[in-house]
Amino acid sequence: MTTAMGAALRRIQLGNALSAFGNGFTVPFLFVYVSQVRGLGAGTAGVVLSAFAVAALVVLPFTGRTIDRNGPLPVLLAGAMASAVGALGFGLATSAPLVIAASVVMGAGIAVMQPALATLIVWCSTPATRSRAFATQFFLSNLGLGIGGLFGGLLVDTARPGSFTLLFSVEATMFVVLAAVVASVRLPRTSRMEAAPTERAASGWRALLRDRAMIQLCVLGGVLFFACYGQFESGLSAYAVEVTKVSPSTLGIALAANTAAIVVAQFLILRPVERRRRSRVIAAVGVLWAVAWVVAGLSGLVGDAHGIAMAMLISTYALFGLGEAMLSPAVAPLVADMAPERMVGQYNSAFALVKQLAMAVGPAVGGLMAGAGMYPQYIVMLVACSLGVTVLSLRLGRRLTVHQDAPLTEPVLAA
Repeated sequence: MTTAMGAALRRIQLGNALSAFGNGFTVPFLFVYVSQVRGLGAGTAGVVLSAFAVAALVVLPFTGRTIDRNGPLPVLLAGAMASAVGALGFGLATSAPLVIAASVVMGAGIAVMQPALATLIVWCSTPATRSRAFATQFFLSNLGLGIGGLFGGLLVDTARPGSFTLLFSVEATMFVVLAAVVASVRLPRTSRMEAAPTERAASGWRALLRDRAMIQLCVLGGVLFFACYGQFESGLSAYAVEVTKVSPSTLGIALAANTAAIVVAQFLILRPVERRRRSRVIAAVGVLWAVAWVVAGLSGLVGDAHGIAMAMLISTYALFGLGEAMLSPAVAPLVADMAPERMVGQYNSAFALVKQLAMAVGPAVGGLMAGAGMYPQYIVMLVACSLGVTVLSLRLGRRLTVHQDAPLTEPVLAA
């Protein structure tokens, strides 16, 4: 059984890495492609990005029950094929209605893939190996995105729309490859048995909303994603350019520092993190991100010391990356271990929905505050949110069982 689970997990991780590689080809260039290459304007590009989020918010409430009733594999295959169609549609679209339609299809496909992949990882891991499995997924996703973005940057040419069609074709192909790889996975027999529909699975959202600990985790997750991921493309970028006065190329270096911190730190800190209480690891990330936001704020106050300001801003992105590396073996496994056996899909989908909401609200709030010039208030708000993560996590820890909060130290804590 363990050997079969390990082989299945390796295939799932391979497919995930390849799809992230394909996604990296297009993600950095989507706005430029719609607004400039296709000549549809910044307004249409903004609508396209919003359509991603709206499509995800529409499908995610129904995804969890579908996973629990039919298993994650059919849902993942459907999501991968929809994403492939959407990506190919982007490459061929020349009008606003077509690119928006492609965005809706692709956004919905990617949204349902996330909880389906998470559920497959749960099925193919044990409480003792789950943190490492999710950390590996996060590592491979970031590595794939980074390498894909590098190759995409070498191929892209804004004067040649055909170069973008090639990028989107590569992305579509990688989604098809993901479907093919995962379709070949032989899931453990016990996982297929647990997929059978039951009354508890059918109760769906009602059962989840009665779980006070899960509600607290969703609130915590909302603040987490709002205070970090939701700010990269809006408020933090605006602060860096408008207040710290760095160039766009420096911003690119800062983003590279974020990815490098994740890749380097992921497995160096994995063993220490997985042997500690998950709630306390998340609390530590809140403190770390509060420091990161303070450093970001100070980068705009150093005056003519431009080199110091650049170093502080790059350090901010690196600190966020370190926090992300700490979260990956803590948060997703915690969601899985809090879920009843036959509601893993529902819990994963609910948490994905919270993440999507936070990442939709975060850029909107950051953009509005940046547009109004409220940069000091912006930094103070996010320092407060980060410290709020620490408080919420410590409170959540009081509700968690030893199995949920620290599965690898369970015998010691129980004694």
